[in-house]
Amino acid sequence: MVRVVDADRVAAVRERMPAAVDLADTADVFGLLSDQNRLRLLVALLEGELCVCDLAAVSGLSESAASHALRLLRAHRIVAVRRAGRMAYYRLEDPHVRMLLDLALAHTEHTEILHPERDGGL
Repeated sequence: MVRVVDADRVAAVRERMPAAVDLADTADVFGLLSDQNRLRLLVALLEGELCVCDLAAVSGLSESAASHALRLLRAHRIVAVRRAGRMAYYRLEDPHVRMLLDLALAHTEHTEILHPERDGGL
């Protein structure tokens, strides 16, 4: 048995808790963002649409590795693709992705200010 101190608040929080499937999907998104290589690609896309070869150059990945990472991100609707002949151009899927990245980067910058002893490079 779990002890409950504030039963009304516990009930209210439980009522607002997302469904298990929604929590699993959100955890998947954060899992995708936890990889530094994929995160580099996404940060590069904050500047706008880029082709795979340019994303590889910016991120330090091979084109094959960049393409693989971008396929994963596209499958989870984090990025979108536009094809022009044999070229594939990627962009962030929607403003929510940009907002999530902007907030995460702002949080990291804030944390670096509070903890200057940390090495802060991506």
